[in-house]
Amino acid sequence: MHAKQAVNDFVVKFANVNGTGSASANHMFAKAIFRMGIPVSPRNIFPSNIQGLPTWYEVRVSHKGYLGRRGGGVDLMLCVNPQSMERDVKEVEPGGYFVYDSTKPLDPRLIRSDINYIGIPITSMCLREYTDARQRLLFKNVIYVGALAALLDIEFGVLKDLVAEQFKGKEKLITQNVHALEMGHQYAVQNYACPIGLRVERGGNIARHILETDHILMDGNTAVALGAVYGGASVAAWYPITPSTSVVDGFETYCKRLRIDPGTGEKNYAIVQAEDELSAIGMVIGAGWNGARAFTATSGPGLSLMGEFLGLAYFAEVPAVLVDVQRSGPSTGMPTRTQQSDVLAAAYASHGDTKHVLLFPATPAECFSLTVKAFDLADRLQTPVLMLTDLDLGMNDWMSPPLHFDDQHTYDRGKVLDAEALEALAREGKRFGRYLDVDGDGIPYRTYPGAHPTIGAYTARGTSRDEYALYTEDGAAYVRNVDRLLKKFETAKQYVPEPKIKPAAKKTPYGAIFFGTTASPAYEAVEMLAEEGIAIDTMRLRAFPFSQAVEDFITAHETVFVIEQNRDGQMRRLLINETDVPAKEKLVPVLNYDGLPITARQIAAGVRAGIGGTDNVTPIDRSKRKTSRKSKP
Repeated sequence: MHAKQAVNDFVVKFANVNGTGSASANHMFAKAIFRMGIPVSPRNIFPSNIQGLPTWYEVRVSHKGYLGRRGGGVDLMLCVNPQSMERDVKEVEPGGYFVYDSTKPLDPRLIRSDINYIGIPITSMCLREYTDARQRLLFKNVIYVGALAALLDIEFGVLKDLVAEQFKGKEKLITQNVHALEMGHQYAVQNYACPIGLRVERGGNIARHILETDHILMDGNTAVALGAVYGGASVAAWYPITPSTSVVDGFETYCKRLRIDPGTGEKNYAIVQAEDELSAIGMVIGAGWNGARAFTATSGPGLSLMGEFLGLAYFAEVPAVLVDVQRSGPSTGMPTRTQQSDVLAAAYASHGDTKHVLLFPATPAECFSLTVKAFDLADRLQTPVLMLTDLDLGMNDWMSPPLHFDDQHTYDRGKVLDAEALEALAREGKRFGRYLDVDGDGIPYRTYPGAHPTIGAYTARGTSRDEYALYTEDGAAYVRNVDRLLKKFETAKQYVPEPKIKPAAKKTPYGAIFFGTTASPAYEAVEMLAEEGIAIDTMRLRAFPFSQAVEDFITAHETVFVIEQNRDGQMRRLLINETDVPAKEKLVPVLNYDGLPITARQIAAGVRAGIGGTDNVTPIDRSKRKTSRKSKP
């Protein structure tokens, strides 16, 4: 039988039962390969219940350093969950491998003639070796990791080192885990020709840019938490919600180390778990009004609840940072699945005429740097800044270059008048106007509470006011105010990060626009299409409002594919709303919204269909490009 052959370029998927401790063992597997200097991209695909339902853990090994899901099938499936076995065996590509617990005979209906089966009696090994029920459950996972190490040629010493690090100071646990690894490793060596066709090789055919960079594995939520610390945040108010909870958990962990007064030992931070999301954003706005750098973290349902207070912060012009780790909606939706479905809700959050500054990080490194940037932008523009990540980026480990922070960074507190400046203003016979556009950029000057005993005080509220913060319902004053806010939004274009543009090797009428976690599979898809002779210029959006470069990119191409992970093509709609697109039909949606990260193969199929290719996808009628469609699954 044909057996697939690949070195440092394959996909392994684990099929487990949720709540059995498998994630830790699967993560150890991915980390061991990474420790050998081989690029990996692991993803934990888990249900929203506590335990009992199927869960999967997918590890892509890619010598080229691709971080997106490859899609289309897996090369080795490790399945120890009878519930999902029928589904799992279908995912194995021809020539691939199906590794299973052979304690009981495999159902003949699960036998395929085009794949290779490797049985390991994991349950019987545990029953023979352990008497404690909990140990039998947990060490199953460690045993199959040991077996995979032999099958794929993972260096056993690396696994031992990882166990020693994880259980440092707990010699008994180290011994027990190493023994379980050895049991699986020895069984595989004694019963199968090891390694199999798929294997890893230290140094092998790894891309030079990967070898020369000291990469780390990090999830986006941890990077955001560090970014908040380095961004100067001292206040966090939140209400727990998947998948954002670990943002504030991480912030607290780092604050305990980095936000302690070295002289007194006192805490220089405040973290409040509010009774709900509306209270949380209210506390953030109060702290921002008082001069602190404050933030909250939430997901789509929380963003919906925060809408009213986001409108207050926008209208009263109070700095605030909100991190939205997006998940599948609407309502509760699929809370442990990923999407990019909060784009429009975030851009126009609250009732009335509002437009919010948005940031779109694509990697943990950008989660860190753009969080730092978010606090500067919020202070400079005196407005909420919303950073949109997603579950895939937030909760999964990504291979990343080390985080970088410029120790010479100067924090931008924006237009703040202190007591001396207020007195100088008074001596010149000028009146402080909290909402007065002095510089013509739409951004007024503000003061911190208590800056001066008699000058510069004002009332911040959500009702209409004049330039001097005095309540009024005069229509002309209201119009002047909201028009100034729109001018400020235009000014924001010069402060937000520019998009990243990559031209193709040759002139092309095709462009692709994407943002966030669509970037990794999109770049890979572009490389795949280039090998077929299809050249595509790319632009990765990093912020809203859109700069002139975005409009120029769209204008310069006959067809622009907008790649995103939601049903309605929300970024495409935002581009149509906020740019002078000559014909909205030129913006062709390539969409995925099944809760799993979009893949390079899906993107390539959508592009081929959009330019009239076949690939089993109906080509788009260029005269009818008015509705979104889902790309080939």
